[in-house]
Amino acid sequence: MRLGVLDVGSNTVHLLVVDAHPGARPLPAHSHKAELRLAQLLDGSGAIGAEGVDKLAGVVRDALQAAEDKGVEDLLPFATSAVREASNADEVLAHVQDTTGVELQVLTGEEEARLTFLAVRRWFGWSAGKLLVLDIGGGSLEIAYGIDEEPDTAVSLPLGAGRLTAGWLPGDPPDPERTRALRRHVRTEIARTIGEFTRFGAPDHVVGTSKTFKQLARIAGAARSADGLYVQRELKRESLEAWVPRLASMTADQRAELPGVSDGRAGQLLAGALVAEAAMDLFGVENLEICPWALREGVILRRLDHMGSA
Repeated sequence: MRLGVLDVGSNTVHLLVVDAHPGARPLPAHSHKAELRLAQLLDGSGAIGAEGVDKLAGVVRDALQAAEDKGVEDLLPFATSAVREASNADEVLAHVQDTTGVELQVLTGEEEARLTFLAVRRWFGWSAGKLLVLDIGGGSLEIAYGIDEEPDTAVSLPLGAGRLTAGWLPGDPPDPERTRALRRHVRTEIARTIGEFTRFGAPDHVVGTSKTFKQLARIAGAARSADGLYVQRELKRESLEAWVPRLASMTADQRAELPGVSDGRAGQLLAGALVAEAAMDLFGVENLEICPWALREGVILRRLDHMGSA
């Protein structure tokens, strides 16, 4: 069957269409994206303003039309931290449903981490052993660890690249003192969770997912996305530590000129790099591998599992 997963994230609204059936890997058939940056549309009270809500409904309507055009049989719509944490989340969800007919399922941070972990486990298989999975989104950082398809522990922290950029790094390039303050904040937040993971022992394999990790790996010398999904891509902490001060001294336009960095993501790349560096340092990770599958694939795989069991 042809499945569509509609991901209303903090940065983008992304429709991924795949051809899939239980027991087989989902094959991408179409991708439809719109940059909305919901995390940056929150007002002083933490609500998504009327203009932002209308924009979201319009983007969802466009994605719904794209899904129909591509023959999607089953659409799986969900929203993550930007909608989840908005003070008017119920009103936003009701407006989207009333105007488009789409009922967004709001995932908790832990659900995000667990579904991403499932996707990574299926990608690397059982031979990867104990996995530590790091996922930097626009609104949150998800961390999960385990040896099975369900992680032994999973947490979500409000350390997304978009959220941190908007709240801590307004300058272009950012003020060095604010960058140092953000670095301290990120490390303090991550350090509080380390004990939840280290009690399970050292991981056999550490994996990074998300656009932030992919872009950081690319500027550090990893293969281009055009080289295909199955090329191994890694990010070394040594390389990342060398890049962080360089990114801090650049404007967003200068970062956008780096290989693999898009105009839309350039402004928040420094915040993402600070989170990645802190996580790798505090968890004692020298090298991690980039996984092309993440949350959207996890949602699809879980749906296929339910179909198979039914």
